[in-house]
Amino acid sequence: MARREPEHFEGIEPELVYVARKLRYATRVEALLTDAGVDYVVETDTVMGGFIFRSARMGAYFYVAPTDLGRAAAAIAKEGFSLERAVPIVPTEPA
Repeated sequence: MARREPEHFEGIEPELVYVARKLRYATRVEALLTDAGVDYVVETDTVMGGFIFRSARMGAYFYVAPTDLGRAAAAIAKEGFSLERAVPIVPTEPA
């Protein structure tokens, strides 16, 4: 499983799991999701950046199927990335 075209999720409302504001983060998240066996779609769009001097930049938005949201969030959070919003994390290993 890996990166898919948006048509792959036709009839499903994909969930936003992460927004990469830098290319190196986007490539790392792509590798994490692929290694976790999660199908995902990446779309580019504008992201607002900066605290004092606000500016519009391009970002990579990562979407997954609702059924894969927990696995995707766990894979991303395990590497220390902050999730885009409160996403439930499903443990991948028994506690």
